Amino acid sequence: MRLRLIAHTDEQGNTHDLAEHLQKSAAMAAHFASLFQSDEWAYAATLWYDLGKYSDAFQAKIAPDAHIEERNGRVNHSSAGALYALKQLGDSGKLLAYLIAGHHAGLSDFDSADAGAASLHVRLQNDTSYLDDALKNADTSVIALSKTPSQKPLGGAEGLHLWLRMLYSCLVDADFLDTEAFMDSKRSQTRSAAVERSAMLEVFERHMQQFAQKEGVINQLRREILSECQSAAKLNKRLFSLTVPTGGGKTLSSLAFALYHAQHFDKRRIIYAIPYTSIIEQTGTIFSQIFESLEGSVLEHHSNLDPSKETPQSRLVCENWDAPLIVTTTVQLFESLFAAKSSQCRKLHNIVNSVIILDEAQLLPPELLGPILQSIRLLSTHYGVTVLLCTATQPELGSRSNSHPNGKLVGLDEVHEVISNPKVLYDQLKRVEVSIDDPKSPKSWEEIAQEISAHPKVLAIVNTRADASTLFRLMPKGSIHLSALMCPQHRSDTIALIKERLQSDEPIRVVSTQLIEAGVDIDFPVVYRALAGLDSIAQAAGRCNREGRLKSFGNVKVFIPPKPAPSGLLRFGEQAMKSMMVNPPDEWLDPSSFARYFDTYYAQMHNFDKQAIIKNMLTPDQRHLALQFRSAAQAFKMIDDGGSQSIIVRYDDTAESLLDRLRFAGVSRDLMRRLGRYSVSLARYHFEALQKRGDLEEIEGVFVLRPTLYDKALGVVVADSAITPESLWC
Repeated sequence: MRLRLIAHTDEQGNTHDLAEHLQKSAAMAAHFASLFQSDEWAYAATLWYDLGKYSDAFQAKIAPDAHIEERNGRVNHSSAGALYALKQLGDSGKLLAYLIAGHHAGLSDFDSADAGAASLHVRLQNDTSYLDDALKNADTSVIALSKTPSQKPLGGAEGLHLWLRMLYSCLVDADFLDTEAFMDSKRSQTRSAAVERSAMLEVFERHMQQFAQKEGVINQLRREILSECQSAAKLNKRLFSLTVPTGGGKTLSSLAFALYHAQHFDKRRIIYAIPYTSIIEQTGTIFSQIFESLEGSVLEHHSNLDPSKETPQSRLVCENWDAPLIVTTTVQLFESLFAAKSSQCRKLHNIVNSVIILDEAQLLPPELLGPILQSIRLLSTHYGVTVLLCTATQPELGSRSNSHPNGKLVGLDEVHEVISNPKVLYDQLKRVEVSIDDPKSPKSWEEIAQEISAHPKVLAIVNTRADASTLFRLMPKGSIHLSALMCPQHRSDTIALIKERLQSDEPIRVVSTQLIEAGVDIDFPVVYRALAGLDSIAQAAGRCNREGRLKSFGNVKVFIPPKPAPSGLLRFGEQAMKSMMVNPPDEWLDPSSFARYFDTYYAQMHNFDKQAIIKNMLTPDQRHLALQFRSAAQAFKMIDDGGSQSIIVRYDDTAESLLDRLRFAGVSRDLMRRLGRYSVSLARYHFEALQKRGDLEEIEGVFVLRPTLYDKALGVVVADSAITPESLWC
C-alpha cells in the first residue's frame, strides 16, 4: 500500500495527496505547453518541482498535527527536484533546474556576483542530502518519466530565455491552479468561464452597425479603414502595422482586425497594450461597454484601474490573463516577458497563440528597443503570436545600424501595412495646418500666454510640469491646468470638465503636459505645442479639429519655449526636429515625414540595449547554459521608478474617508488600490525635502501630503523654495 504523503494541509486539517498534486499539475502544465510544442519539458519540470516535499523534514512540517514551531520552520523543498533533474537529464536537466529551483523564489541568475547563495550554480552544488532524503519516500510514479524530453527548445540561443520563461509560466500557473482547487474551491470556481470568440465578434458587429449610416467624409473614411482591417485580418502573416492619422478610428478598427484575425486563425485571446494609463482607462471603458453583455470577456490590468470596476473574478484573472480580451499597459506586457518573479511570469503561457495590439508603438523606449523587438520576433516566429503595431506616427523598426559599435538594432522585417495607401489616407483625413516658429527665436512665457489668451477655445501643450505651472499662472482666470502633479482622480475629473466645457459656448483655455496628447478624445479649434519630436506634434494635432467640424483646417502652432526640453528623449526629439527644419518637408504630418524624422531621431541613439540584456541572455556553449534571469528582470525597466516616491493627497472627501480607514483598519489590497487614485509620484529628493520639513504624515507606511500643499487647480504645490517649479519635470 502506497504511503500517503502530503503536499498541502488546509485550515480544517484536510490533506492534499502529494503524488496526486504533482501528477495533476504536470498534466495541466503539459497541456499549457502543448501550444508551443514543449509539453514533454513542462511535464517533467512540474512532476519534479515539489520532489523535496517527500523529505521527512517537510512531511513533519506539513502534517495536520504538527506543532506551531514545526509549521513555521523553513524546509528547502525546491533544491531536491533541481538536483534530480540534473542527475537524470544532464545538461537538459540544468534547463529544468532553473524552473524547479525557482518555483517559489523566482528564476535565478546562474552565477552573477550579487546572486550569492541564491544563484543556480551554487544551489546545484548543494549537499545531495536534500535529494537523498526525498528519494527515500518518493512515489515511483513521480520519479520515473515515461518519456525523456526530446522536443527542441524554441528560438535557438537568443530565444532560450523566453522559452524557459514560458515553461516556468506553465509550471507556476498549474501549481497555483491545482493548489487553489484544493485549498479554496470557491475561489477556484470564481474564475471566468470561457467566452466564445464568435459571440464577441457578433456583439462587436452589432455595435459597429450604428456607424454604418453616419454621414460625413470622416465617417466614410473610418468605414473604409475598418474594411481594410477586415480584409487584412485574413492574411496569414504575423507582423502587421496599422498607420492611421489621429481621428481615423484606429482603436475600433484595430480591435476589428484582431477579432476577425482571431476568428480566422483560431487565436485564443487579444491583448491590447497601451503606453499611458490616461489612454487605457478610456479604451478599457469603450471595450467594456461594447462587450457588457458578455460577462468576463474584457479584463483591464493596470495600476490606474478604478477599484470600483474590479470584481472577485477580474482580480483572479489578472493573475494569469485567462480572458478573451486583455487591456493592459506596454509596461506590464514587456516587463512580464523579461520578468523573474513567479507572479509576473505566471501569465506568459496565455500569450501564446494570441493577437497583440501595440497601441502608440512610437512610444516604445529606444534604449530598450533591442530586447523589445527581439521578444516580438520570438513571439511571432515561435509562439503563434500575431502583432499589430498601431499608431498615427509609425516608427521605422526595421533592421538598422549606426556608427556606434553597440548601436546595431536587429529590427522587424516583413511587416505588412494594413492600409493600402497611407499617404492618400493622410490627405483625405487632413484636418489641420501645422506652423512652426523659427527655432532661433524663443519666446518668453509672458509672450506665449498673451498669444494663447487671444483664442477663446485653445489647448496649449508643454514639455514639463514646471512649464505647465509657469504658463498656467499667466493665463486668464478660469483657465484649466492638467499635469501629473495632479492625482489620477483629479485628472479624470479635469478631463471630464474639459469635455463638458467644449460642448458649450463659453471660453475654455487649457494648459497641459503631454499626458493629454495620446488617446484623450478632445477637440479644440486651436492647439499650441512647445517644440518637441514630430510624433508629439502629431499627437497634439490629434486634439485639433479632431472631428473635422470646422469649415477650414484647425491651427496647430508650434512655438519655441524659453528653455530647451530636458535632457533625454525629449531633447532627442527636439534636436531631430531642428535638424529637419533646415530642409523642412512640404507637409509635416505626411507619412514620409515620419520616416525621415525617426531616421534622424534614432541616429542619435548610441545603444538600443543600454542594459546589455540580450548579451546576458545569450547562452553560448562555453557559458554552460548560464542565463541571468534575475539580473535581466532588474535591468529591464520601461519606467525607472527607482528615484521616485508616491505620496497620497487629500483631493476630496473620498480621499479623507479612505485615509480614516487606513488609520483604523490598516493596510489592505483593496484600500491601497483605492488610495492609488489619490497618489502623485515625486522625485526622491523632492519627497525627502517635504519629509524633512514635516509636510508629510506617515500612516501605516503610507505618506500623506499636508492639505495646504495640494491645490485644486495645480495639484501638488509648495509654500517655499524647498521644491521649486523649475525642478518639477514631467
